[in-house]
Amino acid sequence: MTDPNLPPPERPEVVHQTTINNPPPRSGGGGSWIAFLFGGLIVVLIVIGILVFTGGGMNPAKDTRIDVDIDMPRPEMPDGPTMPKLPTLPPVEPPVLPSPDPAPAG
Repeated sequence: MTDPNLPPPERPEVVHQTTINNPPPRSGGGGSWIAFLFGGLIVVLIVIGILVFTGGGMNPAKDTRIDVDIDMPRPEMPDGPTMPKLPTLPPVEPPVLPSPDPAPAG
């Protein structure tokens, strides 16, 4: 081990060199995506405006009048189902219920 109090030798046997490359600072690159976004939005709005104001496309307006005459018969409802004939039963006499006893007077 070397003594830290001794002065360094005049010429070291091994020389180490370290090269540090620092890139130049970035400037103005942060807003490029915003400009791209706004440019895309403007293009989309122009395309939508062309489609809306030209009637849906670049073709000239065509004659869209259509003369249609529809004759249909009036619909009629079919007859509903009929009730079946029930057999007639002889009349039944109602049962005679016993009357309650009169309450005792008292």
